[in-house]
Amino acid sequence: MVMNEKAASGPVVADPPVHERVYQALRERVLYGELRPGQAVTIQGLAAELDAGMTPVREAIRRMTSDGGLVFQGNRRVSVPVLDRGDVAEILFLRCAIEPELTRRACMAQGPGLLDDLHRTDAALDTAIAAGDIPGYLRYNHLFHETLYAAAGAVIMTETAERLWLRFGPSLRVVCGRFGTQNLPDRHREILAAFSARDAEAAAAAMTRDVTEGMTQVLEVIDEGGAPG
Repeated sequence: MVMNEKAASGPVVADPPVHERVYQALRERVLYGELRPGQAVTIQGLAAELDAGMTPVREAIRRMTSDGGLVFQGNRRVSVPVLDRGDVAEILFLRCAIEPELTRRACMAQGPGLLDDLHRTDAALDTAIAAGDIPGYLRYNHLFHETLYAAAGAVIMTETAERLWLRFGPSLRVVCGRFGTQNLPDRHREILAAFSARDAEAAAAAMTRDVTEGMTQVLEVIDEGGAPG
């Protein structure tokens, strides 16, 4: 029997709608620090940069503002958040409450393939660190955490963690510029060792250290020269 060519190649995955692609592109620019803290964002500028229409760009800005990745200023201006010490203290409190628990749950629930995925991502992160590749560091560092948290099976906490990352992501880019990739905290090997041993408490404790040390460096940048920007 001759099979239909499309059927043989499997189901066709539709491209995401334009408004979703524009939102994801804007989200990545904020999350990975391509837009610096305090930088103004305009509909016209983003439409030109992303080669998109005004309507999907306006919707992306609205969603990012709702997520906390952008903030409204006066006169209808929108910009990337600038953190102060109080903001960092709140973010640190919430991250230490949520992310170690996600790590604990992911460790206990880990299925086949998760540890291999985390090892591959961490290897790519190590390569970026050695090369001084700041964009690569930010991308693979986030992917490591994102992959781990997605395995926890806790949708509300995971969504909250992602929104927090949007708030401090641009500041991490500034931290990388100040300290260099080789001087940044990295407790991922401890986390991986704990996952291999299925020691959920050790994994959660390592994540607490990872989060605390990273946010402490954000505070150092603020103390040295004001809010990252």
